[in-house]
Amino acid sequence: MKFIADAMLGRLARWLRLLGFDTLYYPDISDSNLLKTARQQERFILTRDTHFQGFKNLKDFLLINSNNTLEQLLEVKKTLGLKIVDAGRCVRCNGMLIAGIEKKSVRGLVPEHIYVQYNRFSRCKECGNIYWEGSHIKRFREKVCDRLEEIGGRKAVKK
Repeated sequence: MKFIADAMLGRLARWLRLLGFDTLYYPDISDSNLLKTARQQERFILTRDTHFQGFKNLKDFLLINSNNTLEQLLEVKKTLGLKIVDAGRCVRCNGMLIAGIEKKSVRGLVPEHIYVQYNRFSRCKECGNIYWEGSHIKRFREKVCDRLEEIGGRKAVKK
């Protein structure tokens, strides 16, 4: 399932990308362009904007009620029956990540202490951003993935 999140759901879009979901997010997109992009790319709209309920023939959207990102994610998962995937996406551009790139290829592209501390890196196919399983990802997995497991997520998400 592919998503497009409105301007009020930037953090949710980031979390969905971390969980491997193809999620577009443009902080300044107009409602008309959001609708156009959703239709052209067959994306499910995630919104906090109640006026979307008034659009005729708009069925692929979910009105998110909560202000809390974890609750928003749980709402999306419960309502749409999402299955959590293992592969993450780039949180910057939504590109696919290439896992297992050679450590020596990232020398000079990541801080030296990161290069020394970690052995596994991924790179975004689109923007080239480099990722590693740092403490921020571990905290995300502890906070989010454990909660998702409680409502039927997959243990495979935790690494």
